[in-house]
Amino acid sequence: MAKLKPLADKIVVERTQAVEKTAGGIVIPDTAKEKPEQGKVISVGQDVKEVKGGDKVLFGKYSPTEVKIDGKEYLLIKEEDVLAIVG
Repeated sequence: MAKLKPLADKIVVERTQAVEKTAGGIVIPDTAKEKPEQGKVISVGQDVKEVKGGDKVLFGKYSPTEVKIDGKEYLLIKEEDVLAIVG
């Protein structure tokens, strides 16, 4: 993760895995899954005040910028686009 250091009020998030079954037990194929709008904070910029590394956060559906580093997908999000810290 040393290759991606967020600046200012940006946060690097790793998206959590999507649920593969509905409550009724129906398996959802990969092509029909929506990406979850929840993730784990990997690192934060120097101006971030309310979120810290390791927090689980909810974010807006269209807010993140997706980037791939070494084959792994990360999201860059502004602190103002974080809707809530989970648990």
